[in-house]
Amino acid sequence: MSERPVVLFVDDEPRILSALRRSLRREGYEILTAQTPAAALAILDERAVDLVVSDQKMPGASGLALLGEVARRHPAVARILLTGWPEEVPRSELERLGVHALLPKPWDDAALKSELRALVGGG
Repeated sequence: MSERPVVLFVDDEPRILSALRRSLRREGYEILTAQTPAAALAILDERAVDLVVSDQKMPGASGLALLGEVARRHPAVARILLTGWPEEVPRSELERLGVHALLPKPWDDAALKSELRALVGGG
């Protein structure tokens, strides 16, 4: 892990990425964002990231598919799924892919910050 934990948020909605960035601006993380799973994987191939927080429903690939690929390529990177439809995500699939947490949208800032601190420190 770097001195400042690096967190990559992946969501196809720019306003969600902006809200996440605002929510965490004082928490001591370096925040990266990507609007597509492909862009997220490109970032991961270029630099060290401590945690990926991905939306589930995105054009091109699901968050679970992305987090599965992250697990395959970068197994040390922690993974969180963020979704507006948590009931549609099989717990067994989360466990199989090593996803550390499932957070509902809209997210609770305190719960998000708590999960980030537990996985990568900061705060």
